[in-house]
Amino acid sequence: MNRILNWRLIISLTGRISFIVTTALLISAGVALVYTESIYPFLFSSLISGAIGFTSFTTTKWNQDELIQRKESFFLVTLSWIYISLIGSLPFIFSGTIPSFINAFFESVSGFTTTGSSILTDIEALPKSILFWRSLTHWIGGIGIIVLFIIIMPTLHEGGYQMFTLESSFQDKIQPKIKSVGQRLAIIYITLTLLEIVFLLAGGMNLFESVCHAFGTIATGGFSPKNSSIGGYSAYIQYVVMAFMLLSGTNFIIHYYIIKRQISKIKQNEEVRFYYSAVFFIGITLTLVLFFREGKPFETAFRDSFFQVISIITCTGYATADYLIWPSFAWILIFFVMFFGGSTGSTAGGIKMARHLLVYKNLKRVYRETAHPKAVVPLKLNGNVITESVNRSVLSFISAYLLIFLLGSILLLFTGLDGETAASAAATAMAGIGPGIGTVGPAANFAHLTYFAKFTLTVLMILGRLEIFTVLTLFTRNFWRQ
Repeated sequence: MNRILNWRLIISLTGRISFIVTTALLISAGVALVYTESIYPFLFSSLISGAIGFTSFTTTKWNQDELIQRKESFFLVTLSWIYISLIGSLPFIFSGTIPSFINAFFESVSGFTTTGSSILTDIEALPKSILFWRSLTHWIGGIGIIVLFIIIMPTLHEGGYQMFTLESSFQDKIQPKIKSVGQRLAIIYITLTLLEIVFLLAGGMNLFESVCHAFGTIATGGFSPKNSSIGGYSAYIQYVVMAFMLLSGTNFIIHYYIIKRQISKIKQNEEVRFYYSAVFFIGITLTLVLFFREGKPFETAFRDSFFQVISIITCTGYATADYLIWPSFAWILIFFVMFFGGSTGSTAGGIKMARHLLVYKNLKRVYRETAHPKAVVPLKLNGNVITESVNRSVLSFISAYLLIFLLGSILLLFTGLDGETAASAAATAMAGIGPGIGTVGPAANFAHLTYFAKFTLTVLMILGRLEIFTVLTLFTRNFWRQ
């Protein structure tokens, strides 16, 4: 039978997503009990989420052998992030910590998309259970609601792999079955989280703050339960967070290869070398600027520079220094770094290093073909030839990314923001970074923006997290044709 979308399947899978969110809400209710705080915001939210999940799951039956098609994949990915963000805003509203729907939805979207931008002015005044929920939204969004229900949805078979690749192009398969891929990535994700918690505890951070910061680091999110982010902690803590941000911005397939001791495959990965080289050279550049121009001790200059660079490139958004008071060259460089992004297959957002690497290879090819008109210069990445169709899609993505960034910046200018704030707010929302420049810098927040500006940034966060075309495809005429 001809159909546009398989609504039975979509509703049923949305119900399964509800069960994941309901479980997370109940865990947060447990945290509220531990700290003798009100559990009702989480109980009410979990009842709503659970009711939707139960109703969706029990009233819609679908054939277990039925594969999810590409259209359903695009629709379900977009719907998933919007839906969990709506449910995620309920604890903020019910608790009264963020009574405004727009503000609560902004905070929730920022959490699940691992952006880390916040409208909160006094974070430490919030109940610990709310702060835990806020950080947990990062952790769920970091590994991706897609991977989470791939693990509990093995019946999707290869159809599930369509959804998995919507989040990251150039993704390698670890195993033929997508269930195995999801399980291995989840194990790596959880292991990194636990390791960071242990290292933070060893540095004197208490358990609650260790868990929240580990959630924000491994998810490259950036929500912190402290007003000063990581800035108030010791140098040891800052180096630990720095190291785990760097690891989280690395393709998780590389972590798997390390575990399997498949060093040859790591050496073949050009993106990893490009990623670490970019961090090193930009970090060294800023270190020298702070050392010679600002007169900071070398270790402090090194730590401040590399922490901020790693945080921005991996799109985490933690801060240990206000880079807006650095020399203008330094914070202008940081603005451009906002367009980098981490590795594909990581929890980082942004354009991603592989795409930048392909742009560089395209420029090299143009130069060689100009010098040698008869030469045939294939594009290769990690030893594999990149087809022209893939190359066009990458270049189209970057063009669309920059165009949407420009349009978003213009819309924000209309709300009365200055140019620096508007441009950086759009850039940081799309890349999922958190702090920007101007009045939304690392020492500020997004509370003062108009509702229209917050809504615009919310849309940009979702577009950036879902890599633009996943969402925009839904608004094309062909998508809704049978």
